[in-house]
Amino acid sequence: MTSDQATGSAASASRSGAPQTLGFLLLDNFTLISLASAIEPLRMANQLAGRELYRWYTLTQDGSPVRASDGLQVTPDASITIPLSLDWVVVCGGVGPRNSVSREHIHWLQSQSRQLRRLGAVCTGSWALAKAGLLDHYETSIHWECLASMQEAFPKVALSTRLFSIDRDRFTASGGTAPLDMMLNLISRDHGRELAAGISEMFIYERVRNEQDQQRVPLKHVLGTTQPKLLEIVALMESNLEEPIELDELARYVNVSRRQLERLFQKYLHCSPSRYYLKLRLVRARQLLKQTSLSIIEVASVCGFVSTPHFSKCYREYFGVPPRDERSGVQGRQGRDGSSPYTTKSWATEPPANEPVSSALLALSHAQGEPTFASVPLLN
Repeated sequence: MTSDQATGSAASASRSGAPQTLGFLLLDNFTLISLASAIEPLRMANQLAGRELYRWYTLTQDGSPVRASDGLQVTPDASITIPLSLDWVVVCGGVGPRNSVSREHIHWLQSQSRQLRRLGAVCTGSWALAKAGLLDHYETSIHWECLASMQEAFPKVALSTRLFSIDRDRFTASGGTAPLDMMLNLISRDHGRELAAGISEMFIYERVRNEQDQQRVPLKHVLGTTQPKLLEIVALMESNLEEPIELDELARYVNVSRRQLERLFQKYLHCSPSRYYLKLRLVRARQLLKQTSLSIIEVASVCGFVSTPHFSKCYREYFGVPPRDERSGVQGRQGRDGSSPYTTKSWATEPPANEPVSSALLALSHAQGEPTFASVPLLN
């Protein structure tokens, strides 16, 4: 069975009524906000569906408690030595991933891969998957602080500055609240956009970010202090999006020739100055389209485009959708291939006898009294 087939089997299982089981591997000094951002959407999916769509276990190497980066201690549900029937494995990293990944972790992750689990990571958990050789040639997201060191350590990994990446049976999020967006996108694929929208409403989450959204990586982190002229040029670009400055004028501001300017961008940012400037303007336009009520004409003007057709052409070429579709939220529907609502008398499925009771069942039991319990109908 290929990885794509494994992913398809997991989606089929979710639609058949069997809950998807996730194991969250907690590394020392993991970030608690990333773990919560990944688990809370699953809890709310169960609550709104009125049945157990997902169950989860927290795991550590030997079953001992582990401390998060904020000092809070978490007692896991089980050790990785206990065999569990998992569909997904999610590695939760945090501070110092180099020192948190053990040989036992690597062997266990490799065994999970051989069993065709869907493998994911949040924050710096991608480091563990990469060290196990499980992210080679996969698009991967990791917190921006680790981008340079991970690229050096694992050159076969296709690193991305996106908030999260979903590539076949791998899913990785950069950290903070990015796992929330990633999980909402995965839930939407498995159970439909209506459920994901309901979850975001419950969390008062105004906009679900998608795979095109980028981390805000400080350029100083990428370049260090070795290229002050390039940093100055980019700062000028960022401050002049509405009325773009000509490249010759930018070069004069920092006392370099235009040819030197172009060399700096190609060497350190891997694109031409004009392409980088256009990217800054388009990213700003995307923020305005999604977060304000400005018209498309006004957005084009604010971002330095002389005409709306030219703006729309550039926007579509860069993001893959025209501005009007970006604003309306038009996107492909995945994971919903029927129109019959689920009908089931039981909202919970008992775990196998040899597995610990998932905390998902306790949370779902408590949620029965909530007015939102079973408020979102699911489609097969």
